[in-house]
Amino acid sequence: MSMPAEVYTGAPLPIDVVSIQSQVIYGGVGNNAAVPTLQAHGLTVAAVPTVLLSNTPHYPSLYGGAIPLDWLRGYLQALRERGGLRTLRAVLMGYLGGAEQVDALTEWLDQLHAEQPQVPVVIDPVIGDHDSGVYVDPAMIRHYREQLLPHAHGLTPNGFELGCLSGLSVENLDQVVIAARSIMGPRAQWVVVTSAAPAHCDFNRIQVAVVTPDEVHIVRHAKVARAPKGTGDLFSAELTARLLEGQPLLPAVRQACRRVMSTIRNSNAVGSGELLLRRKKV
Repeated sequence: MSMPAEVYTGAPLPIDVVSIQSQVIYGGVGNNAAVPTLQAHGLTVAAVPTVLLSNTPHYPSLYGGAIPLDWLRGYLQALRERGGLRTLRAVLMGYLGGAEQVDALTEWLDQLHAEQPQVPVVIDPVIGDHDSGVYVDPAMIRHYREQLLPHAHGLTPNGFELGCLSGLSVENLDQVVIAARSIMGPRAQWVVVTSAAPAHCDFNRIQVAVVTPDEVHIVRHAKVARAPKGTGDLFSAELTARLLEGQPLLPAVRQACRRVMSTIRNSNAVGSGELLLRRKKV
């Protein structure tokens, strides 16, 4: 005869950040980059995968796919049922597995903000890049615009993604600023545009445009010949962590840029094709 399962009544795990993005078995992208980065700042992270892949698609073989919709809904619902969202300080969102996931995430964010309107949502709208074009379902652009951007307190698109989301030209910095402000929803406080207006920058530099409703700042850093995948995921996680530490936006962006550059250099120094996230020894 089976015995009834014991009901555990301990205190809920206090979660600081829910990180909703891709996960790979091999590599340093998505939650593989975000989780250790956030944890290095002392944050407790609930990692919610949107896709589970063997590796990024630029390798000769690829296994896995998008998380089933009922699983994703269940992951998010369980966080509420376990009481883990009571101490939530931020939601970080990256690569998504399709339009159906956007619907589920929008419903979850609606409920979250109805209960905890103060929780900021940072969205890295992963759509494509200058060198590869759009590499998600093009319909995702509309879903981002209509469903997710209204929930965002902060956005970290690259220059190409900004053009897709805004539908505007982003060839120079003035245009980047106009486009960034055009995608700000009712909650938005800032848009940080990586690889902004690359054609209007020194060939060995990269521009990051930090745009708020009232201010614009440009951060420039060195351009490297080869960068592993996942730098955008690392940047958005590092930026989120530093903002949660209470740093103002511009210093937080500068520190996030430094973290990305040092990680790229460390990875390239040993010839790694993947981001190497060094962990401090305990």
